[in-house]
Amino acid sequence: MNPNPKVARTPWTKALEALERRSRRRSMRRVALDDDGRWVVDGRPVIHLSSNDYLGLARHPAVVEAAEEALRRWGASASSARLIAGNLEPHRSLEEALAAFEGTEAALLYSTGYMANVGVVSAIVGQGDAVYSDALSHASLIDGCRLSGAELRTYPHADVDALEAMLAEDEASGKFRRRLIVTDGLFSMDGDVAPLAELAALKERFGCWMLVDEAHATGVLGEGGRGSIEQCGLSGRVEFIVGTLGKSLGSFGAYVAAERDAIEYLLNRSRSFIFTTALAPPVVAAAHAALEVLESEPERRERLWDNIRRMARGLEALGAETLGTTTQIFPLLVGGDAETMALSDALLEAGLFAQGIRPPTVPKGTARLRLTVTATLEADEIGRALDILGEVGREQGVIR
Repeated sequence: MNPNPKVARTPWTKALEALERRSRRRSMRRVALDDDGRWVVDGRPVIHLSSNDYLGLARHPAVVEAAEEALRRWGASASSARLIAGNLEPHRSLEEALAAFEGTEAALLYSTGYMANVGVVSAIVGQGDAVYSDALSHASLIDGCRLSGAELRTYPHADVDALEAMLAEDEASGKFRRRLIVTDGLFSMDGDVAPLAELAALKERFGCWMLVDEAHATGVLGEGGRGSIEQCGLSGRVEFIVGTLGKSLGSFGAYVAAERDAIEYLLNRSRSFIFTTALAPPVVAAAHAALEVLESEPERRERLWDNIRRMARGLEALGAETLGTTTQIFPLLVGGDAETMALSDALLEAGLFAQGIRPPTVPKGTARLRLTVTATLEADEIGRALDILGEVGREQGVIR
């Protein structure tokens, strides 16, 4: 018997090796909390600059209490799809609250933001229709466009003139039955806000619908934290608003808000809603409590924006390239994939968790650290984070 049999190399092994050679192979960090509630990543206590819990609501006492109460009353699972036996009171109550928050007639819960975007887009457009997407729209929007069967027309990032030319050309051709414009409100990897006022004007001029994904804008932008639509003064002018419960609302899941008949249509035609178990009652109750905190504690948003300004000043003083962001998301551009991950690892060794982002999440040649600011960061933590960034960034040749 051969004591050293040749190990078979599967297609998966070869594919992983190819990713490794290109510095594209991904792995998961081990993220934990110590007994004092401090973040620990891969066994190291860190300052955490990679969280989407922008308002710090995931561990808010009222949010945790609501989840615990729902767990005791309703159990750990809805145990069924909404259209069979899973349409529980917590779901209906949260949907009513979300519709009121967004200023629409109705709302519908989805299990994830990905499922919401895929489910909504693929239900409202199809063959014979056209959908126009920003080049940097989230992957879930792009996948929804592709799955819909509609013709996907991609315009350069935030390029209103290019979109206008596409819309005019397609209107003149009379080729399409229905047309839909989709975009992120706040782009999750660049930190910039879509030119929504201009997009809405084009939508109305050319008779299109518009869908805005507010995942990273809800709780952060707008006078009442209602996102980029509120900030741009477009309340009531966007047909489909998609939001998430897993970022500023500190829980899990997603929703779409729209006019009542549109929601009823999605309830009947959106496959990612119909064919999945309803959200677990504890996460629904947690999101509802977080929504109430968002509205009743505006000082959380004020602290967040104080921290955003503090981080912006510090990064500017370091001479860091952050693509002109004006929000809680700071992309620290590096360029190369290997260099980005080396910087991320070096920062972690120094006590700062800032995850590297590589293609295909971002375009080739634009790998970066994605730094996020939250309301719970203390001023001295931001100061220490900037000191670490400056020291390690200079050592790695990213900051000069």
